[in-house]
Amino acid sequence: MNTSDFYTKLLALPDGASYIRYTDRRYLLRKETLLEGKLIILYAEALGDNDIVSGNYYPTIKQGTLKPCEMSDAKVIDFVCNATVL
Repeated sequence: MNTSDFYTKLLALPDGASYIRYTDRRYLLRKETLLEGKLIILYAEALGDNDIVSGNYYPTIKQGTLKPCEMSDAKVIDFVCNATVL
């Protein structure tokens, strides 16, 4: 079982659409859990800005595999670990 801080915080984010605060900006987050929890899709857009955070996470592959979409792993990890649901 994956017990990383990233995975724990990713699971705590609600599925569906929600507003998030990250680095003093508001984001609209869309999170979807598929394939009985084997795939988690994350997509967040900054409101009033063009920043995006996006990636797919596979918790059952190699103790968790993150596949960010055209950005660094570090950006997605920092977003998930430091985001606050509004």
